[in-house]
Amino acid sequence: MILAFFLVALIYAAVGQAGATGYIALMAILGLPPLEMKITALALNLVVAAIGTFMFQRAAQLSWRNLYPFALLGFPFSVLGGSVNLGAGAYYPLVGTILMLSGLLMARSALTRGTTTTRAPDHPPFVPALITGAVIGFISGTTGTGGGVFLAPIILAMNWADARQTAATTAIYNLVNSAAALIGAYAFWPQISGSAPIWMVAVAIGGLAGAMLGSRFLSDKWLRVILALLLAGSGLKLFW
Repeated sequence: MILAFFLVALIYAAVGQAGATGYIALMAILGLPPLEMKITALALNLVVAAIGTFMFQRAAQLSWRNLYPFALLGFPFSVLGGSVNLGAGAYYPLVGTILMLSGLLMARSALTRGTTTTRAPDHPPFVPALITGAVIGFISGTTGTGGGVFLAPIILAMNWADARQTAATTAIYNLVNSAAALIGAYAFWPQISGSAPIWMVAVAIGGLAGAMLGSRFLSDKWLRVILALLLAGSGLKLFW
């Protein structure tokens, strides 16, 4: 399981994600209860998102102008979502369904990207980004998923940024929203898994390696393809 957490962090970090959905899928295999999964996934997400943000900033890929419209309402709504505790009967179908839909949207984006000549705008439009950030903030806080896996397909589908800019934006969005959701869920902190410390070390190493790959070497198309597969696979596992 330590190796599995390392690999999940590496692959997710390469596409600007922190891996919460992958960690949730792994913890589902272990049979952990939803609340323990949520708090643990947010803590692991925070570690990898911090590393990813640093690496994309160091590679000069991060645009604060692209981020702040999403984060402005995303932070308070993540705090609100973090305080919500869903039972297993609602948690697994909700997260699984959303991830599968996001995976299909990302796959469509990867397959059609090469056939369009539309140039991505310099920045996301303010009002739509504000609303998107609020909705995703609440959903991600409630489910413990950080939010980047929901935000990335929307940014790419709406042609608000290219894949590398999207990866950088979602890395810091995951950082902000994971921290906010943990603040909202402070009453549930004792529910974190006892294995969390060793998993944090594993995901930190994997996240560092993945962020280096994603910020410098992977192509636009492969970033999209990898993320689509991750979303669909995690969604199927949780829904099943």
